[in-house]
Amino acid sequence: MTSHAETLHEHHGPPEANQSSRVDARTLGMFLFIGSEIMLFGSFFAAYFFVRVVNPSAPSEWPPEPYHFPVFVAGVNTAILVTSSFTMHWALQSIKRGQRAGFLAGMVLTFVMGLAFLTTQVIEYLNVGFNTGDGAFASVFFGLTGLHGAHVAVGLTLLLMVTIRGFRGHFSPEHHHGVELPGIYWHFVDIMWIVVYTAVYLL
Repeated sequence: MTSHAETLHEHHGPPEANQSSRVDARTLGMFLFIGSEIMLFGSFFAAYFFVRVVNPSAPSEWPPEPYHFPVFVAGVNTAILVTSSFTMHWALQSIKRGQRAGFLAGMVLTFVMGLAFLTTQVIEYLNVGFNTGDGAFASVFFGLTGLHGAHVAVGLTLLLMVTIRGFRGHFSPEHHHGVELPGIYWHFVDIMWIVVYTAVYLL
């Protein structure tokens, strides 16, 4: 009885939260956030579907003449972004094993490739030959690719923060959630680009 009373007396603050899920709360939060982002992209794809398929006055060719999408450049950009997913995975696995050099190299490579992707996309915008005022197809093009580009910019910010913290020695095999969560987001960004590239540039 005395021991129980002492335990109650020593406890301060609210009781610990009951964690019913086997998934870490931070990881679950990231997946829920990604779910909301998928719905956001879904609304843009709905607009794309309407403009290209449902609209009775939709052009028979995509994009309509005389415009052209830089399919080859976008394909190279896609390869760069997909490769960055592998380097991100390498960085995460390296820090889990305590291999700091591999972790830092993976983070730097991922950031550089992400920055190269975004820079190439900006250059593409400047040379594509049309703007949002040239038709619904142009609005859909800039809307979808621009939305994804904004997500890449957010991802690059997260990667930069992780890289800086990594050089300061903030992560270890026991504490790597700060690497894993941005990695999950980055993989989502990569997968979404594959969908955008396929729908907008190839189909």
